[in-house]
Amino acid sequence: MTSMRISQLAERSGVPATTLRFYESAGLLSADRTPAGYRMYGEDAVDRLAFIGAAKHLGLALEEIGELVGVWEAGACRDVKADLRPRISARLAEAEARAAELAAFTDSLRGALAHLDALPDRAGRCDPECGFLAPGARAGAGSVSAGAAVSGPGPAPGPGSSTPGSGAVSGGARRAQPVDVVLSPGRRAAGEEAERWRTALVACSLSGDGLHERTAEWREAVAGAARAAVPEGLRLTLPVDRITRIAELAAAEQECCPFFDFRIHLDGPHLHLEVRAPADGSALLTDLFDTTD
Repeated sequence: MTSMRISQLAERSGVPATTLRFYESAGLLSADRTPAGYRMYGEDAVDRLAFIGAAKHLGLALEEIGELVGVWEAGACRDVKADLRPRISARLAEAEARAAELAAFTDSLRGALAHLDALPDRAGRCDPECGFLAPGARAGAGSVSAGAAVSGPGPAPGPGSSTPGSGAVSGGARRAQPVDVVLSPGRRAAGEEAERWRTALVACSLSGDGLHERTAEWREAVAGAARAAVPEGLRLTLPVDRITRIAELAAAEQECCPFFDFRIHLDGPHLHLEVRAPADGSALLTDLFDTTD
């Protein structure tokens, strides 16, 4: 059987050596050791890494990938199929729900901008006659946080109320409660979604041109942002009109790098983007976001 050192396996598979070591610590990949302590891998490691990479692209959590690899090792394709199908179905339902919710949120923002642009420019203070702000509403403030589905914290909407979770103006008169929008794959259970990024695999499924393209997209989207450190991450302040692009990129980023946690806060003309990562991913966060324009 052909034996490879970790550098050779990294070159063959396209998986960085740091990720290979992490896979070993997580129980996804095993290695023999030479008398000198060097890791040695067999030819089967290439196929195993290809299988792990495919599972990552489906959005499976690290624990699920470990379970699936165990089934795959048994060698029966029908068993892998039977185990994988409900997992994919669950991810598909979540992705479709997130896509619909994010589309509704985007439409509500476009509607709010159109309504705002149609208002006359008055010299006086804003008041309910504007048809945009209701008495007691928090002007220009809403929140969008990654890790859950779009949901308004208030009661279920009735006739004439806003779309659930949209956080936009309804009927041109009233503003809904601040909303939480999901930008990460996950279930709606608050306890589960809040910490998923902390336990996600610190590795990116993008490589080569895909990685360079995504990095360029982020650099363009956050150009000119004011940056400030926050616990476990970074806060970037941008013009609010970049909300759609930022939300799209954050959703795409968590498909390949689920260890990033994105939180977006809308504050009048400003958009505050907070990005967090576990300690092992802090260097990747810095490389991607903490740059000098």
